[in-house]
Amino acid sequence: MNREDQHQSTTVDHSNQNQVPEDREAQTVPLSEQPARALEQQLLDTADQLLRSQAELENFRKRSRREYEEAIRYREMDLLRDLMPVLDNVLRAVDAAAKATDIESLRSGFQMTAQHIEKVLESHGCKAIETEGKLFDPTVHDAICQQVVADVAEGTIVGSASRGYRLHDRVVRPAQVIVAKPE
Repeated sequence: MNREDQHQSTTVDHSNQNQVPEDREAQTVPLSEQPARALEQQLLDTADQLLRSQAELENFRKRSRREYEEAIRYREMDLLRDLMPVLDNVLRAVDAAAKATDIESLRSGFQMTAQHIEKVLESHGCKAIETEGKLFDPTVHDAICQQVVADVAEGTIVGSASRGYRLHDRVVRPAQVIVAKPE
């Protein structure tokens, strides 16, 4: 082997050693670029996490809105279920009135139905506003007239034309009352 042949084989050997596969080159990152790549990856992960969180929040809002709308739409369901037996009793009373000759039994039937309605209202937080013997309160009473009544203080309620009702702390309908006035 002469020198030129040796030199060519040496050159060939060196050229093969200097070649680095492309994927190995991608894996080998100079030390100065490693923190930048780590930060870049962290930034991408954070951006992805942000997008996922925003989508999750939007889905939560849509689901909450849908549940709220459904609750509003069907909020009277419990009251309606409680009123149906009362309606049944009224319809029975109407049927009985067509056949009955005893007025007292009809009156008793309607009185029981009225009590049933009052119980249903109370079970839903709706209570009658007290009137008889109470002082007139414009926040819960509506004075329809005044009347002179002996031995009763001015401003005292002496009669009621229609009951008022309160749902928890709000007035549904004020009681229409007759109020005592001075002579």
